[in-house]
Amino acid sequence: MKKQTKAIRIQAERSQNREHSVPLYLTSSFTFDDVEQGRAIFAEEMEGNIYSRYMNPNVDEFVEKMCMLENTEDGLAFASGMAANFAAMAALLQQGDHVVASKALFGSAIQILSKITPKWGITCTYVDGHDLEEWEKAIQPNTKFLFCESPSNPGLDLIDLEAIAQLKAKYNLILAVDNCFATPVIQTPADWGADLVIHSATKYIDGQGRVLGGVVCGRADLIKEIRFFARHTGPSMSPFNAWIMSKSLELIHLRMEKHSDNAMKLATALEGNEALNFVKYPFLTSHPQYELAKKQMKMGGAIMTMDVKGGFAVVNEMSKHLKIASISPNLGDTRTIITHPASTTHSKLSKEQRAEVGITDGLVRIAVGLEAVEDLIADFEQALAKALATTLESAEA
Repeated sequence: MKKQTKAIRIQAERSQNREHSVPLYLTSSFTFDDVEQGRAIFAEEMEGNIYSRYMNPNVDEFVEKMCMLENTEDGLAFASGMAANFAAMAALLQQGDHVVASKALFGSAIQILSKITPKWGITCTYVDGHDLEEWEKAIQPNTKFLFCESPSNPGLDLIDLEAIAQLKAKYNLILAVDNCFATPVIQTPADWGADLVIHSATKYIDGQGRVLGGVVCGRADLIKEIRFFARHTGPSMSPFNAWIMSKSLELIHLRMEKHSDNAMKLATALEGNEALNFVKYPFLTSHPQYELAKKQMKMGGAIMTMDVKGGFAVVNEMSKHLKIASISPNLGDTRTIITHPASTTHSKLSKEQRAEVGITDGLVRIAVGLEAVEDLIADFEQALAKALATTLESAEA
């Protein structure tokens, strides 16, 4: 069966009630037939549910679907995307280890690697994700982990996953790829050699802005170590959130196709707008890594960026005139969302750090939703026109 069919048809085992849609298993724990069965399950001599911090039928169903979509051996779900990121690092790294990471990362991922893991003697070197030589030069004898996002948040920089995986193999390292922006519908990093694939499931896995969640999919031996860490530290996904996420995966192929189609049309319409310095989208031929995008992505995804002339003041003015798009630090909703990274998601980085990854005061991230694209185009065009007019009037005054 094709993945689209499996995403709909993979289900937890039906109960005696023969339900068509899997029920919610809102229970903190599970019972045993006798003490011997409990002993055998705890000793891992037989399979069985124990406690919802460890496992739950709803969570297991969701993880099974994610592993199927990502072409990985095993996986684990978490309370949030950042919990998934942190657990992967905390479980697999130890004092004295070194990480090489792309500079173009989500702000909280940078904070973990720059402010939190160093407390335990784990160091990190940031590199230009485009430069394979820089990746290799940064590898030290104690390097254990390579980490990147592709496309990156928010700059939409791409990493050549095949090339980085070859480097990983050469030095016997672990490669973790954040696949949040692309989703497994658009690219499967494990097929290019990634050992771990990480998601903020809050975004396009849910797709409707309802619940938080994270997931790590990957090699069974690595997931085993992460599972040990997670079971004893407790960043587990709730059964309700897993139930929501699993139902969302039934529509992820349809959603991502429409998101990508809308984003491509909006990016094309806005490219060349007189109020903008540039528009960036992976499947625009103007994207500096267009050929790489076509190689490792099936579609361009839902995220585009635009750089507004005049910086923050003009961005703020434009935001006042938008009638459809929401203003939020989130993404991955059916509703189109704009974010100003320099003042929100990446505000804790220095201006120099932001400049290194292309985050200007005029950069706007647009998570293109599922509205009629003609309405979105008209909305952004009128908002940009009014912002530009207001700016010119102010300059003349």
